[in-house]
Amino acid sequence: MKHLLIILSLLLLSSPVIGKETGVLYLYESSSGFVLKSFGDGKVHPKYEGKITNRKPNGFGVLTYPYGEKSVVGEWKNGKEWNTKHKNKDGKIIGKFEDGEWILKWGVLYFGFRNGKVGYYTVKWEGFESEDNRDFSKYEGEIKIGFPNGQGILTFPDGEKYEGEYKDGERNGQGTYTWNDGGKYIGEYKNSLKNGQGTYTFLNGDKFEGEWKEGEQDEGTHTWSDGYKYVGSWKRGQMWNGIYYDNKGNIFGKQVNGVQQ
Repeated sequence: MKHLLIILSLLLLSSPVIGKETGVLYLYESSSGFVLKSFGDGKVHPKYEGKITNRKPNGFGVLTYPYGEKSVVGEWKNGKEWNTKHKNKDGKIIGKFEDGEWILKWGVLYFGFRNGKVGYYTVKWEGFESEDNRDFSKYEGEIKIGFPNGQGILTFPDGEKYEGEYKDGERNGQGTYTWNDGGKYIGEYKNSLKNGQGTYTFLNGDKFEGEWKEGEQDEGTHTWSDGYKYVGSWKRGQMWNGIYYDNKGNIFGKQVNGVQQ
């Protein structure tokens, strides 16, 4: 009897149903959702290769879709994606799970009104445009919980464009905004306003380099296209306290409390 119990214990430990092993599973779509089975055809069914426990992905693995349209790489836990990244055939991340939660995907959103409510929407407005139903811009990039989060590009019908970082639907971090008149800002944003270090280049060749605060110039250098400069502070969009230099670096004037002297 003792020998029989030992043999049974060994069989249970080596069984693929109970033990953990490296193997292959195939993804099927059923009426109740997606299921993984131990048999299939990799040319037709998405194929999982990796760690398996009780015929379920459990550990690191790779799920490859037929025709190379998509792949999923990362960690599974008890049959569910836990920390994985979804990539398209070009290697771009189009979605991921973190701690079992789907938090990110690469996609398109439209910013505008729907029945008078402004926000981001997954479907472009195709009907009759009105004050209550229309789009202002199109976003393409990383999305979390229905809002731009991460890297993305926002484009407007008139040709203006922002390309850079987002957090919770707002421009936050480093980015580049290009206006349809040729002006361009490259620098930091906070809550969709220029904030921090940044450079604004004007259509006529003038340039401001320096610190921005809540969307306005705060302190820095304005260089005119002829080489003349102002170095100092701004207040309410106006040069406030600073020094003027000619194109040879000589001081020729100053600004005191908003008045040129």
